[in-house]
Amino acid sequence: MTRKRKQVMLVSRIRVLPAVYHMPTTENDMPSGSIPLALQSLFYKLQYSDNSVATKELTKSFGWDTYDSFMQHDVQELNRVLCEKLEDKMKGTVVEGTIEQLFEGHHINYIECINVDYKSNRNLQLDVKGCRDVYASFDKYVEVERLEGDNKYQAEQHGLQDARKGVLFLDFPPVLQLQLKRFEYDYMRDTMVKINDRYEFPLQLDLDKDDGKYLTPDADRSIRNLYTLHSVLVHSGGVHGGHYYAFIRPTLSDQWYKFDDERVTKEDTKKALEEQYGGEEELPQVNPGFNNTPFKFTKYSNAYMLVYIRESDKEKIMCNVDEKDIAEHLRIRLKKEQEEKEHKKKEKAEAHLYTIIKVARDEDLKEQIGKNIYFDLVDHEKVRNFRIQKQLPFNSFKEEVAKEYGIPVQSQRFWLWAKRQNHTYRPNRPLAPHEEAQSVGQLREVSNKAHNAELKLFLEVELGLDLRPIRPPEKSKEDILLFFKLYNPEKEELRFVGRLFVKALGKPSDILTKLNEMAGFSPNEEIELYEEIKFEPNVMCEHIDKKLSFRSSQLEDGDIISFQKPSIPGGDTQVRYKDVPSFLEYVHNRQVVHFRCLEKPKEEEFCLELSKLHTYDDVVERVARQLGLDDPSKVRLTSHNCYSQQPKPQPIRYRGVEHLLDMLVHYNQTSDILYYEVLDIPLPELQCLKTLKVAFHHATKDEVVIHSIRLSKNSTISDVITDLKTKVELSNPDTELRLLEVFYHKIYKIFPPHEKIENINDQYWTLRAEEIPEEEKNLTAQDRLIHVYHFMKDPNQNQVPHFPYFYLERY
Repeated sequence: MTRKRKQVMLVSRIRVLPAVYHMPTTENDMPSGSIPLALQSLFYKLQYSDNSVATKELTKSFGWDTYDSFMQHDVQELNRVLCEKLEDKMKGTVVEGTIEQLFEGHHINYIECINVDYKSNRNLQLDVKGCRDVYASFDKYVEVERLEGDNKYQAEQHGLQDARKGVLFLDFPPVLQLQLKRFEYDYMRDTMVKINDRYEFPLQLDLDKDDGKYLTPDADRSIRNLYTLHSVLVHSGGVHGGHYYAFIRPTLSDQWYKFDDERVTKEDTKKALEEQYGGEEELPQVNPGFNNTPFKFTKYSNAYMLVYIRESDKEKIMCNVDEKDIAEHLRIRLKKEQEEKEHKKKEKAEAHLYTIIKVARDEDLKEQIGKNIYFDLVDHEKVRNFRIQKQLPFNSFKEEVAKEYGIPVQSQRFWLWAKRQNHTYRPNRPLAPHEEAQSVGQLREVSNKAHNAELKLFLEVELGLDLRPIRPPEKSKEDILLFFKLYNPEKEELRFVGRLFVKALGKPSDILTKLNEMAGFSPNEEIELYEEIKFEPNVMCEHIDKKLSFRSSQLEDGDIISFQKPSIPGGDTQVRYKDVPSFLEYVHNRQVVHFRCLEKPKEEEFCLELSKLHTYDDVVERVARQLGLDDPSKVRLTSHNCYSQQPKPQPIRYRGVEHLLDMLVHYNQTSDILYYEVLDIPLPELQCLKTLKVAFHHATKDEVVIHSIRLSKNSTISDVITDLKTKVELSNPDTELRLLEVFYHKIYKIFPPHEKIENINDQYWTLRAEEIPEEEKNLTAQDRLIHVYHFMKDPNQNQVPHFPYFYLERY
């Protein structure tokens, strides 16, 4: 993308800059989706930032992804697209027409001085090859072509006449963009080449020279077409790639600047001009007295595009833009972005001095459980973060929490989280008074040995009868903190309803009334309790015996109990998951699969919510139901390749996998895409057959038709040819066919008639059938069939698709 950034720099100082600032944008626009805002942001940063500026938002506003941004795009094409986009966005605004006024000139194509074609151009493409300098290129551009002999001009009512054909300019634009044709197609070598010839361009370009020979007779001669060089865009490298940089003098003074990626350096005029002419350079002699033969080498760095400013328009074009010319909402927005950037930079530099404390509260559990998460208690990435200096006493942090939440310091009790052996994460123990007396840094090191780890806490707040925070009661070793979730089978809903302290020797039956109150049930409602133990790699959720003590059930601080009304045997058949374990199993294994027709692999047809534990039969039955098929065995599925983003070459065999998860896993990645086909016969029957795709090349017609041949696996090539004859049009009923194996447009094999078809692979190799020419039917020992195929002289160029063939050589 460096070329585009340099191209933006080429014109950022001229009158496009205020015009861009006057394009309407709003504070709700996003730069990545708005070209005007992206350019406004880019120009502002170029003008006021001390550092190099990224163009990511601008490329995103073009609709480009990361791959597109790193592609080498032609600068002329980029310039054209950018100007067209700007011109379109400026329509209906106070700056409409700016692009046309600045960059657009006009010329006519004529025959015998009769205008036949009027054109406008924003940049001119000038020949380099065969031209010494810019003036020579303009001379060639307006060169008159004589139409005579076989190339006479067909004049109306006068027949073929000798004529003259050429181009002249009606006017030139205030900003003249000249693209030098450094790249062209070499017909002799059949490849693109770069023209590195020496080509000179002046600091001042006079297009009125020789009495305005480049202009039409009726052009406005009062406008002085004297131009001053503003920018030189340079390409260093060859035809297949290279590096771009630019020389710019923003104020048209003698001081040039070189823009090379993130580096900007001061350069002199010689560096910007003469050293960018190209051509050959002679190395200095090492020992001049020995009459060494001079060595010359080609310079591969040379000017590729020039930007000139017309002298008479210089004052109004080279205008200064200050903050008063920028919309207020844009100034505020960009300054805020810059402040945030500086703030993040400062935070990063001072990160070693601070600890991030993540505080989870009851409100976070209520907000997240059943919406963002179902297992464990909270996603710590979505709770309130505090950035606290490490040397700050923890008690001072509690004062900050009091200001944040309005909870008195004496009403706060913080719990440390701990990761258990089964990989769950639960509140483990409350902080002791001596721990709260420590600094934040000391507490973090004691609580978590991980380097630079965050400090994660749970804030326990108890409420009095008036619902105001009170001092938490003393916790003894017999007290256990439990968290409770409520499951509703009819709604398939799981939510957090609260927490309780229970006695280790107490029983669940002691708290049933309280749980019913938390759930909004009647006091004597019968409920079932389940302990959520773990969820990776498999869900473990066990029923709790209400008659056993909490200690006997091995419950401890931070454990989770989910409860529900008991399911009634033979009850509502519409309820899919009757209890907590089955619902959690469903949540853990549910998978939304996006199905695509194999013939249209880029287009999504439908999606189904399935379970990773669904069997092969379950999956094809759901697909068949979606497609309205009576026989699920006529559905064939193909897995997705996560690396190529294409269907895998081989489809899934009938009951070839056990579960849906097996269909979705590709090496260490899991996809959510499957491809389907609807077969004309059941898949088990089809798998007993061999299907080959054969490309038949007609002997006399310029056409290729793909045929699907389906035969028993024990069949031979002769059987394939016999079946194919019934499907194709032959030049003669007695014509013989042959089957070839072709790969990358080259013939590798002629199949013998007796070869079995079972092991033939048509996924990577092309099977080609053709008629055998008469002269090739009865070959002798001296005859040779030569395989002929096409290749490119330049190995870097793409191969042109064609059909290889045989050439018969008789000896």
